[in-house]
Amino acid sequence: MIREFHQTSLRGRNSFGVEQHAARLAEFENAEDLRTLFGNGAPERWCVLGGGNNILFTRDYDGLLLTPVCRQITPLGEADGTVRIRVDAGVEWDDLVEWAVQHGLWGIENLSLIPGTAGAAPVQNIGAYGCEAKDVIEQVHMFCVDSRSTATLDAAHCCFGYRESVFKHELRGRVVITAVDIRLSRTPRPRLGYGDVEREVEARGGATLRNIREAICAIRRAKLPDPKVTGNAGSFFKNPVVDQSVAQQLRAEWPDMPVYPAAGAPGRAKLAAGWLIDKAGLKGYKSGRVGVHERQALVLVNLGGATGGEVLDFAHMVQARVHEKFGIEIDTEVNIL
Repeated sequence: MIREFHQTSLRGRNSFGVEQHAARLAEFENAEDLRTLFGNGAPERWCVLGGGNNILFTRDYDGLLLTPVCRQITPLGEADGTVRIRVDAGVEWDDLVEWAVQHGLWGIENLSLIPGTAGAAPVQNIGAYGCEAKDVIEQVHMFCVDSRSTATLDAAHCCFGYRESVFKHELRGRVVITAVDIRLSRTPRPRLGYGDVEREVEARGGATLRNIREAICAIRRAKLPDPKVTGNAGSFFKNPVVDQSVAQQLRAEWPDMPVYPAAGAPGRAKLAAGWLIDKAGLKGYKSGRVGVHERQALVLVNLGGATGGEVLDFAHMVQARVHEKFGIEIDTEVNIL
């Protein structure tokens, strides 16, 4: 069933809490709803708006916003300890993680408390604490706008990378994700080698699914602001990936600079954008109604009443300061409209 809204406020539909309006917003449940919505062809401007946790509106949206609201989690089968499930695009990602923990299924516990919907997970290839969505995704189900038909894309063809996928490039503006098939395991596979995870898990009694989830949630809550209290979109910037030679040069000048291997990119290294912002003197910095969070420099916060334009201008300042100090470009992770 379709629910439509016209000239509707987006303040409660984006985690930055900026006040903009959409000319038209439609909540949909399935592909048939999408066929109806695109019955006369695609409008000039349209975009999917899931949980609004990775988006910054800088102006009113004069097109059609599509919000998935179907929230079913459907087991597809089990073999040799591997459990396959289908997750509708409108399922809150953290609700899915809790469901998996309750059912004793391993694979996404390290991705606890990541805001947003399951339909957005493959787009961004969400990741945290040494794990990424691509580690468990098998297939992505989608509605193809031009042909008004449905299709399924195997993970191997999703072009997953660090916060990257085919849905951000070749398929951007061409498909709407309706569901995701993922595989989980009944075999314990704790991954504790990132940051403070092992220490927090051991403090809770060892590597059980519940303990890992609670540890991850505690770490995230200690570092990240609650968007219900302080407007933000989580990590605003991506960690930059550079040539190993560049990383070595920087490390020679800054011996405490964190450097990580860039998965799937031989000869490249990943730097910590939060560290770069901190060392540029911006952690906790505020200007007007926007600031850098005092505990996590990757996060920009709306201090109250900021516009999307103000947030974007502040972000450009942060990028310029990091480039001035280190010669490194840091790109935005947030989708800016």
